[in-house]
Amino acid sequence: MLRTPNISRPARIDDLLDSQLIARLDPLDLASRKVFAGKLKGERRSKKRGQSVEFADHRQYVVGDDLRHIDWNIFGRLDRLFLKLFLEEEDLALHVVIDASESSDCGEPSKYLFMQKAAMSLGYIGLVNLNRVACTVMGGAKQSSGPQGVEDAADQPPAAVGAGEIAAIRDLRGRRRTHDLARFICSVEPSGPLIFRQAAERIALTRRGKGVMVLFSDFMFKDGYDAGLRLLVGRGYDVFAIQVLSPQEIDPPLTGDLRLRDVEDGDQTEVTISAPLIKKYKQNLAAYNDQLRDFCARREISFLSVRSDTPVDTLILDYLRRRGLVK
Repeated sequence: MLRTPNISRPARIDDLLDSQLIARLDPLDLASRKVFAGKLKGERRSKKRGQSVEFADHRQYVVGDDLRHIDWNIFGRLDRLFLKLFLEEEDLALHVVIDASESSDCGEPSKYLFMQKAAMSLGYIGLVNLNRVACTVMGGAKQSSGPQGVEDAADQPPAAVGAGEIAAIRDLRGRRRTHDLARFICSVEPSGPLIFRQAAERIALTRRGKGVMVLFSDFMFKDGYDAGLRLLVGRGYDVFAIQVLSPQEIDPPLTGDLRLRDVEDGDQTEVTISAPLIKKYKQNLAAYNDQLRDFCARREISFLSVRSDTPVDTLILDYLRRRGLVK
């Protein structure tokens, strides 16, 4: 698979989100299959009872209850004491993870550009709804210093993140931090190989709180995906694995005698492209994706495979809404 030629890298938020997409994202909110307790008051209705303006129910007064919550209207009618209960509002943490290995920069349209735009769209939804948002990039090369709050794992120099390493920006909250998130996403270029298990272990050790984690990758790791995904499951996170493949990976437009080279580690092989070989490749790809889907299903990971030419609004408003990530 060839790298995307002469790709125009996004440099600011306008390159990741246009005004029409923002207008469609504004009414949306994040959701989870689980109920999580956040650290701060947010805009999410919880099943917990607490203090807010949203009335939930009544219960009988017992000695020691706060007298300020007594419903005096009911007392006037029934001569009995009842307490007003309200829906507690909580924030939901969103952690978006992007695969920045060199293979993610292949295809037309670029898989990595699609991941950047999708990650920014989800981050925008989280920020405007006052959720805590974090973004982690696995591998890649840092092109410029990021905004305040960026952390390079293992004290790596800013110019190199490297295989098995991560760069992250954390604890973003509110619409005003959208530009910080965009600058961070734009600051890392895909580069080199990625050791997924090592990167996943670093993410698992450094992530905070509870919430939803969305992982964007092609999942074509030479060290496999199973060990890394096992590390990301649990610890209070609802995990979504979104596989991004280019149209050329799904239906290769190749013919003749070719020498193929792995863009990440340089491995080479000579092949003669024929119709039976293309058919066998497609069968192997389908079997690989089925195994990945089954692996995720057994571990309660939501799995979705999309093409890099899928419109981002279709991914967010259609695919992810049907899977319960946005509402």
